[in-house]
Amino acid sequence: MNKICFYNARLVDATTDSPGMLLVEEGRIAAVVKGNFSAETARTLAEGFFPGVDSAAINCIDCHGMILQPAFIDLHAHFRYPGQSQKEELSTALQAAAAGGFGTLVLMPNTIPAISSKELVEQVCRDAHAFGIADVVQTITLTRDYSGNDTSHLQQLPTFEPGTPPSAGQVAMATEDGKDVESAATMLEAMKICGQKKLTVACHSEDMSLAAAARPYRKVATDIFAEQAPMEEAALGAIPAATASSNPEIKKALASLEEANRLLSLAEDIATERNIRLAHRAGCQLHLSHVSTAGAMDAIRAAKDRGWAVTGEVTPHHLGLSVAENDPSLRHIVNPPLRSEQDRQAMIHALLDGTADCISTDHAPHTAQDKANGAPGFSGLETAYGVCNSVLVQGINGATDGRTITASQLSRLMAANPARILGLHHGEEPRGLLEQGFVADLVLCDPAAQWIVHGKDFASKGKYTPLEGATLTGKVLATYHGGREVFKAE
Repeated sequence: MNKICFYNARLVDATTDSPGMLLVEEGRIAAVVKGNFSAETARTLAEGFFPGVDSAAINCIDCHGMILQPAFIDLHAHFRYPGQSQKEELSTALQAAAAGGFGTLVLMPNTIPAISSKELVEQVCRDAHAFGIADVVQTITLTRDYSGNDTSHLQQLPTFEPGTPPSAGQVAMATEDGKDVESAATMLEAMKICGQKKLTVACHSEDMSLAAAARPYRKVATDIFAEQAPMEEAALGAIPAATASSNPEIKKALASLEEANRLLSLAEDIATERNIRLAHRAGCQLHLSHVSTAGAMDAIRAAKDRGWAVTGEVTPHHLGLSVAENDPSLRHIVNPPLRSEQDRQAMIHALLDGTADCISTDHAPHTAQDKANGAPGFSGLETAYGVCNSVLVQGINGATDGRTITASQLSRLMAANPARILGLHHGEEPRGLLEQGFVADLVLCDPAAQWIVHGKDFASKGKYTPLEGATLTGKVLATYHGGREVFKAE
């Protein structure tokens, strides 16, 4: 592999924000050199670092003062592989990941078939690795085939060894994402096994009886929308405010969604408390997925104050979007739903004060027909950096008290902390920081660039986004996997 010199860069990671140059050799970071260097000086330094190497073999890349940082690590994504190629293919998901600046992604197991065996985990990791675009960590179900009562497959798993490369296909995390485990006894049993095997349990915290109670309200709304405001008649599901306020059927649909969301808010609060207590009793590491309510975040804060082994993630869409009464944005159905402005502010402040550990996309692509039928979720990989940089760093539609975070703190939330939670911050192929010996998974970003979101331009097959037409600040310019360019913005 050619030697690479990234120069004229703003080097950013969880502990660094400095002008400098980065040298890469054989897919690893060979050296981090801080300071301002001209193209000529940078090449001279690179030639000195790689003695005996033909100068022409050193690829010098001018970063034009842009941020060069560790590629993002996503702890929560749906690639729909295997079995749902109509929604997403492995190739399109990986291309979307690269376009979003992601180098490692944790995949959910609600596929066809469900991922309930080590063999299937290894297959998905092997198939993804063959593309050479990004690495994946495949999770396994908490109950076999989502049965809700059989945890015997977990007993067959080897003990997780932190630091093992993702390409090895080792099981690191178990989850029933897509729903929760209804039986507390079964969840406790699964958590005990995972604790023994050193597997992190990731919880989609949602009381299943309340989720069932919310379903008819969503169905009423979906049926009305299909008749009154078909998906194809509006830009990706948007409803004009005038229509929402004047059409009684649309008002009824939105009211139904509001009731569903009230039930689902209570469902998240109750299940979060339950899962935290069960995990503590079981002695396992718990990760709370897509936290979205102030109540759930308060429960995480209290658990951390007690010293319990709990981490939590927030999605970009729960940071950037909220809904109010009779709000047309209620039609953007997702699980957990878009919440109130009070909840959104609670998520922002949880990241600001360290209660929430990381940002994960919950990328969940669907076909247009799926969305018209009320399927929850949407594509999020390619807008994640723009949303997070806009809200958290630039303060655009951000915290009401005006607080922001630095580029280094955002890198910690999107790279270093996820790497630590996965055990990838050390070992054979460490990642998440700009340090010598770390894997050269890198992303070049312009934090000031403004761009308009158009779902039709996504690499993902899922073109639906609640951000359609929005202007974001912060753009991914290029992504490198093991030092090799896998994405470059046009």
